[in-house]
Amino acid sequence: MTHVSITPFLRFALRADALASGAMGAGLAVAAGPLSDLLGLPAPFLRIVGAVCLAWAAVLWLLAARARIRTALGWAVAILNAVWVADSLLLLASGWVAPTALGVAFVMLQAVAVAAFALAQGLGVRGARALATA
Repeated sequence: MTHVSITPFLRFALRADALASGAMGAGLAVAAGPLSDLLGLPAPFLRIVGAVCLAWAAVLWLLAARARIRTALGWAVAILNAVWVADSLLLLASGWVAPTALGVAFVMLQAVAVAAFALAQGLGVRGARALATA
């Protein structure tokens, strides 16, 4: 099955991620300087992450507006979120940055939130596939 209908649950998971990513992206892009001091993360890095989050939010919002999506695309969204979580943990473990305690908490909390989105989106795609084959 190459396409699935977007169920209400999958639409919710995509839109919730889009809203959270958009808010995070806007906050990081606008307040990178002050946040850099608080979090111990470089301001240019925060600006780039903010821009990526804003682009991601736009893609997710557009996907959620569709009636159907490719199954592989739904899985790709969940997998890319899982990669984001792994990269967040790698950032903390790598020594490439020296975040403050608040910075570590910030990275960890956003990783937990993104992991929840990945799980919800994966369950949403699986549920949509199950409905399509029923």
